Amino acid sequence: MPLKPVDVKELEKHAENIYESIVVISKRARQINDDMKIEYNKRVAEIPGINQLDEQEEIENPDQIRISKELEKQGKSTERALKEFLNGEVEFRYIK
Repeated sequence: MPLKPVDVKELEKHAENIYESIVVISKRARQINDDMKIEYNKRVAEIPGINQLDEQEEIENPDQIRISKELEKQGKSTERALKEFLNGEVEFRYIK
């Protein structure tokens, strides 16, 4: 996985300063990660034959692996949050 450089000046265009942009991006990345976790758990719960009590045993279920790979293809949450921020899709405001 290659590193993708990000122009700091581009981040500053969308917020007051670089630190504010990093905070906004990190909070959005956490939201995306939480949403992905909820979606994964919901889809895994729908798979017949998975017993939640047997979590300690390492059972390879092809459906569970397929779901994991589908969610991995969506990309990392930080990368998605950064892209959303740079495209102006993230709204944020100050609480006074």
